[in-house]
This record gives sequence, C-alpha cells and structure tokens, in this order.
Amino acid sequence: MTSIDAAVRVPARPVGPGRDRRGELAGQEPLPLGPALLFCPGDRPDRFAKAAERADAVILDLEDAVAPEHKQAAREAVAAHRLDPERTIVRVNPPGGPDFTADVNALAPLRPRWVMLPKAGSPAEVGRLVAALPSAKVLVLCETARGILAAPELAAHPDVVALMWGGEDLVADLGGTSSRGADGSYREVVRHARASVLLAARARGLSAIDGVHLDLKDHEGLREEAADAAASGFTATACLHPDQVGVVRAAYAPEPEDLERARALLAAAEEHGSGVFAHEGRMVDGPLLRHARTLLARAESTAPEAVPAAGAPSAAPSAPAASPDTDVRPEKETPR
Repeated sequence: MTSIDAAVRVPARPVGPGRDRRGELAGQEPLPLGPALLFCPGDRPDRFAKAAERADAVILDLEDAVAPEHKQAAREAVAAHRLDPERTIVRVNPPGGPDFTADVNALAPLRPRWVMLPKAGSPAEVGRLVAALPSAKVLVLCETARGILAAPELAAHPDVVALMWGGEDLVADLGGTSSRGADGSYREVVRHARASVLLAARARGLSAIDGVHLDLKDHEGLREEAADAAASGFTATACLHPDQVGVVRAAYAPEPEDLERARALLAAAEEHGSGVFAHEGRMVDGPLLRHARTLLARAESTAPEAVPAAGAPSAAPSAPAASPDTDVRPEKETPR
C-alpha cells in the first residue's frame, strides 16, 4: 500500500470556526519566509540554486511549469534537491489525479517542510496530502470557483499555514477569457476572489500570498500591485522571474518617512498612556497603533540582513547557476 492510499489522518486540533492560530503563534507568521517567493520549474535543477539565492524562498514546481513528458524527471530532480528545506516550497499537481499520487510518493523520502497544493477545493483534499506527507505544512492555492468559496474551510484545516489565489485559472474555471480589463486592472470577480482569500487566511491567522504578475516587463504594475498587497495585509507575493524579486521586496519594505511617523506615533502613545489621544491633528486609537507596529515589524522582516538565502550549503556541488535572463515559461509555470 502506498502512502497516498493510507487513511486520512485525523486532525490533532479541532477544525472549525472556533480555532484561530494568531494567539498560538504569538504574532509570528505561520509562513515566515519573506515577501518574495520565486517559482522555478521542477525539471530544471540547473536553476534551483540560483532561484534560491535570489528570492526569500523558492517554489519548486511540479505542476504548470513542467510538460507532461518531463513530470517524472522533475519529480526525481526535486526529490534530490539540496536546498535549505526551511526556505523551499514544492508545488505538487492537483489532487485526485495520477500525477498527484506520483508526486507525493516521490517526495515522501524527502520529507518536505512546505508543500503547495493547487486547485484545492475541500479540506479532505488537504487531508490526503498530509496523510501522504505528514512532515508537510500546506500552502493552499485557491484558483477555482470551488476553491474560492471553500477558502474559509480550507483555512480552518490545522495543517494549512497559508492561502494563495490565482486569477487566470479562476477565470478559465468560470468560463471567462481574461482576468483583466482593457485598462490592465483586475476584473471585479477577480478582485472579489483576491479579497476573499485574504480575508479567509487572515481570519484564521494564516499567511496570505498574492498572485503572480504575468507581464514580466511591467515592473511598475508589479510594484503597484505588490504595494497594495502589503498595505492590504498579504504577507508575500509570488514571482515568476528573478527580476521581479527586487521589485516585490521594495514594495513590501516601508518608506523611511512612514517608519519615522510610525515610531513617532508609538512614542507619543507611550507618553500618553492608555486610551484615545490626538497626534499631529489626528485622533489615534488601537487600530492605528497596530498599523504602526506592523510597519516596524515589516521593516525588520524585509531588511537585507534579515532575509537569508534560500539555498543551503552542502557537501555536494551546487547546481550551475541560472542566468537572471532565463526564460520562465510563465504560461506553463504559474498559478493562472
């Protein structure tokens, strides 16, 4: 009997509306990797080390980035990787198909720390993954109508640490043709899905990952979307190309003047004591103080010295470095 045929593990903690992991994590993000997560095709082990060096964490992809005839080679390459397991995520194929079963069986000896589950639609599908890979904490990718509507239930599963959303797959699932309007902004249904996933994740104290920006040359558009993601409460943004990493990191890092105002506000609150008070012509209460503390915490997490490389040194020679200009096959690689 293979690991995937085993009975689904019964959660050790209750799953339901009463569970909230914010208290038990004492303010630490369940997925504490940094803001820029970089996809890398699983069938290109020559790129693994370079991707890991460039990003806060690397997502080794067994799904969209890999052609069907290369799936087995990708599984073997990912199962043999020597990257830092704490900063390496593996995206498997969607649940319910033979590729999913082959993925989890190949990964079992690796005991991956973080696994991304695409096109998830129910907690039972998360349970199947964890039954096969009990070492894994799960990043659920909500990119179908069913997955968006199930986001609160998926977030309630005790082994889920983050939710991510994907616009292009969602629109395809809806029978649409484009996630964006003529002006380049997301259509209303896509904005609704993005907000729904964010709310479901943060209501449970989970990390929330914003979707990819497909236009690799549109750094300004990426910067605007990443800045909005950070201001809204997302904790990371997925990247398709190494050149997007710096844009995302800069967007998540608070501006110096914002940090100065946050420090001044907190100092004024300390001097004033408890209760509402006026500061620089504005009334200040608890939520505004939380905003200020969040900015300071984000400044620490996005500082260069606070973000170690995702690759770990090992006795074996590392894979040859990939060029930053390497093609990334976004049409195959990403949660669309």
